[in-house]
Amino acid sequence: MARSHGATVDIAGSAWPVYKLEALAAALMIGLVLALITGSLQLAVLTAATVASIRWLVGRARG
Repeated sequence: MARSHGATVDIAGSAWPVYKLEALAAALMIGLVLALITGSLQLAVLTAATVASIRWLVGRARG
């Protein structure tokens, strides 16, 4: 039996939980800002991945 994880958005016929989209948007924003400020893509990617992972896990835990 499938469990509902709160609000969802339909993308190409598939229901995506909003927290996943928030995690992706946060990672994109953080990555772009850090890349512009620091000029280091390595730092930007690692930090963005960390932010996305934390948001994803928090959203999943809140379910």
